[in-house]
Amino acid sequence: MGKVYRQDRKSVQRIKARDIVPGDIVEVAGENFYLLHNNGFSNAFLGTNIAAGKAMGVVVATGVNTEIGKIRDEMVATEQDRTPLQQKLDEFGEQLSKVISLICIAVWIINIGHFNDPVHGGSWIRGAIYYFKIAVALAVAAIPEGLPAVITTCLALGTRRMAKKNAIVRSLPSVETLGCTSVICSDKTGTLTTNQMSVCRMFVVDRAEGDSCCLNEFTVSGSTYAPVGDIYRDDKPVKCCMYDGLIELATICALCNDSSLDFNETKGVYEKVGEATETALTCLVEKMNVFDTDLKGLSKIERANACNSVIKQLMRKEFTLEFSRDRKSMSVYCTPNKPSRTAMTKMFVKGAPEGVIDRCTHFRAGHMKIPLTPGVKQKIMTVIREWGTGKDTLRCLALATHDNPPRKEEMNLEDSAGFITYETNLTFVGCVGMLDPPRIEVASSIKLCRQAGIRVIMITGDNKGTAVAICRRIGIFGEEDDVTSKAFTGREFDELSPAGQRDACMNARCFARVEPSHKSKIVEFLQSFDEITAMTGDGVNDAPALKKAEIGIAMGSGTAVAKTASEMVLADDNFSTIVAAVEEGRAIYNNMKQFIRYLISSNVGEVVCIFLTAALGFPEALIPVQLLWVNLVTDGLPATALGFNPPDLDIMSKPPRNPKEPLISGWLFFRYLAIGCYVGAATVGAAAWWFIAADGGPRITYYQLSHFLQCKEDNPEFEGVDCVVFESPYPMTMALSVLVTIEMCNALNSLSENQSLMRMPPWENVWLLGSICLSMSLHFLILYVEPLPLIFQITPLNVTQWLMVLKLSLPVILLDETLKFVARTYLEPGKDSGPPTTKPRPLSACTEGISWPFVLLSLPLVIWLYSTDTNFSDMFFS
Repeated sequence: MGKVYRQDRKSVQRIKARDIVPGDIVEVAGENFYLLHNNGFSNAFLGTNIAAGKAMGVVVATGVNTEIGKIRDEMVATEQDRTPLQQKLDEFGEQLSKVISLICIAVWIINIGHFNDPVHGGSWIRGAIYYFKIAVALAVAAIPEGLPAVITTCLALGTRRMAKKNAIVRSLPSVETLGCTSVICSDKTGTLTTNQMSVCRMFVVDRAEGDSCCLNEFTVSGSTYAPVGDIYRDDKPVKCCMYDGLIELATICALCNDSSLDFNETKGVYEKVGEATETALTCLVEKMNVFDTDLKGLSKIERANACNSVIKQLMRKEFTLEFSRDRKSMSVYCTPNKPSRTAMTKMFVKGAPEGVIDRCTHFRAGHMKIPLTPGVKQKIMTVIREWGTGKDTLRCLALATHDNPPRKEEMNLEDSAGFITYETNLTFVGCVGMLDPPRIEVASSIKLCRQAGIRVIMITGDNKGTAVAICRRIGIFGEEDDVTSKAFTGREFDELSPAGQRDACMNARCFARVEPSHKSKIVEFLQSFDEITAMTGDGVNDAPALKKAEIGIAMGSGTAVAKTASEMVLADDNFSTIVAAVEEGRAIYNNMKQFIRYLISSNVGEVVCIFLTAALGFPEALIPVQLLWVNLVTDGLPATALGFNPPDLDIMSKPPRNPKEPLISGWLFFRYLAIGCYVGAATVGAAAWWFIAADGGPRITYYQLSHFLQCKEDNPEFEGVDCVVFESPYPMTMALSVLVTIEMCNALNSLSENQSLMRMPPWENVWLLGSICLSMSLHFLILYVEPLPLIFQITPLNVTQWLMVLKLSLPVILLDETLKFVARTYLEPGKDSGPPTTKPRPLSACTEGISWPFVLLSLPLVIWLYSTDTNFSDMFFS
C-alpha cells in the first residue's frame, strides 16, 4: 500500500500498489538503505527502491522522459551489427552458389555432343534432359545440405560447455564472436576482485612518550566473508584479548555497525547482510574474538555472528547518527545493559581518518587516555597515508569514542547538519585498513590474455590510485610501469581533445572514476580501430554500452535491463570466466572450420566424381538419392561430432583472429581442392576398378568403359561385351562405399586443423569415433537390409571388394598429413618465411608428443592391407 497525493483530491488516499500510476506522488516508508538523501536537491529516479525514511516529491518526468526511458531510447537507437560468422557464412553461401551454377552449366555444355547418342534413342531433347539431370545431381552433390544444422548444433554445444563454466550465452552467433575478441573492458569490483571487502591491517597506539608514540601494527589473514582468520604481529599470531586497545577497537566495530554475516546453506558460503565496508568490520570482530569466546560446537549459522553477539550483549544501541558527506563519519549512541561505575554511556565513531582525527583531543594507549599532541597526530596520519597510497592502496577508517557524550534528551536528531557538534572531543582508538582483494585466479587469466594478444582494460568508478594499485597486483601494469598515458580518470578523459581521446583508448589499460556514458564512448573509439570488444556491466546505465559492444557481458548479480542488453551473462561475476569463454569461442571457431572443411572437401569430392564421369564418358557412379543420403545422414553425424573436438594446446598462444579474415583462405581452398580431387578420383576409380580389373567383373578395356554409350551388338569395338553390364549395381556400390569410407577417414583428419593424427589420435574425441561407427552402420544397413539396396540401386559387397574400398580410402589420410606438415612448418603464424634451417634436430625432439599406441595399432594393419591381392595394379596396366 502507498499514500498517494492526487491533484483532483485534496485528501490523502491509501491505494494498492497495483493501482498507482505514473504521475502519482507517493509517500513511502521502509527499512535499511545505503544512500542518504537530505533536504536540498535530491532526485529519486524511476525504478528506485526506497528503503528508509520519509519524503514528499514532485513528479517532473514520466515514461520516455525519465532517466530509464532515456536509456531505453538509447538502447533502441543502437543498431546491432551482424556477427563476423554471420557475415562470413553469407559471403560463403553467395560464392558457393556462383561456383556451383558455373560448374553445372559447364557440365551440361561439355556433353552437348552426346545429346544424340544411340542410348537416348537419337533424340536430342532426351539427351539434353538426361544431362540436365546429371547437372542437377552435381548441384545436389555440391551443396552441403547438412551445414546449417551442423553449425547450429555446434554453437548449441558450445553454449552448453560455457554454461558449465558459468558463462550463460543469450545469443548463439555471439559464441563464435568471442573467439576474435581483441579487447576486454572489465569492471573492477566483483569481476577482477572478490567484491568481499576485508580488513587486512590495523593498528592501535601501544605507548606514548611526550610528542612521540609507538604503534602496535597487526595484519589479518582471510580475504572473504568467512569468519576464519588470524591476527598477526611481526608475522606471529597473537591473542587479541591481551591488548586493551584491540578490545575497544572490536567493540566499536561491532556496535558502530548495521551489517551482519549470514551463512547461505544453499551455496555453502558466508554472505554479507548490509553494506560491504561494515560487513568487513563484522568479519574482523569474529576473527579477533577479543573475549576468547568458545566457538567449538557451533553450527556455521551460529558461528556467523557469535563474537559480535557477545559484544552487543554488553551495550545497547540507542540510536544512530547517520553518515554525511560534510563530516565524513557516522556514530552510534550506546548505553550499558548493566550500568555500573566502570560501564558508562558512550558514543562510538567511525569515519574518514582526516575527519575523525581532526575532532580527536585524546588517544587511547593501552588502558590510558592521553592528550593528542601534534607529534602523535603526525605519526598516526603518516602511517595512514602510507597505507592509503602504498602498494595495496587500502581504504582506511579511523575509530574513536566519545566518553562523555551529551544526554540524548539534549540532542536534536532531526537536524543532521548538527551531528558534527556531538562528535567532538573524541578519543582516538585505532585505525583499520581494508581492501577488496583481487580474485586469486585473475592474475593467471590476465597473463593468458597477454599471451593470446588480448588487451585488458579495467573500467571502474573507484578512485585512480586504488584502480592502478589493483592493476599492478593482477598484472595489467607491471610494478615499475609508467602509467602516465595508460591510466585516466573520467574527468581527465573528458578534458582531452577528440584526437587525444582516440590515442588514450588506443593505449590505455585503466579508466577510473568513469560514468556509464564513458563506457559507450570508449566502445565507439575501440570499434573505430576495428577492435572486437567485450564490455562488462551490471547497472541499468551500462545497458547502452553493453548493447553497443560486440560482446556485452552482464553480471549474474546485475540488473535485468543489463542482462537483456547483453549477449552473455556471468553467473559467478568472475573475470576468469570471460577468458574461459574466449578460449571456448576460439575452439568453437576452429571446430567450425574443421567440419566446414570436412563437409566442403567431401562435397568437392562428389562434384569431382560427377564431373569426371561426365567428362570421361563413364556410366553414372553416383545418383542423386545416394548423394542426398550421404550429405544429410552419413556426413552429418561426424560433422556434428567434430564440434566436440578438444581445443588445440596452443589455442591461447595465438593472436586474435582478424574478423575480416575470410572463412576460407587461399591455403584452405587449396586443401579443399586437393582432398576433394582425391575423393572424386578415388570414387570414380573404385567404379572403374570393378569394370576393368575386379574378379567377377566384366574386365573390359578403358576405351570400352569411356565409350559405353556406343555399346550395341553390331559394334565390333564391343564384341563379347554384354551391354547390360553397364547397368550393374556393383560399380555404384563400390563408388558409394569408397565415398562413405573415405569421408570417415577425412573426418579423422579433421580432429585438428594442423596437428598430426600421430600427436592427436582419434580417441581424443570419442564422440567422433562413435559417429563414424554409427555412419558406417547406416551404410551397412542400406547395403545388406532389404529392400534398401533396391531403393538406393546398390548391392552387397564381398571381402575382396571391401579390401579394395579400404585401399582406395586410406591414402587420403597420408595426403592430409602432408598438407598439415606444410601448414605447421611454413604457414602457421609466427613461422619464419625464410628457408628452413639445415641444423639437424635431435631424434627426441622429432618424436616428442607422438602417440605410440596409435602408431603401433595402425601401422601393422596398413601393411597387411596393402599386401593383400585385389588386382589393384591390373587397373593401370590393362
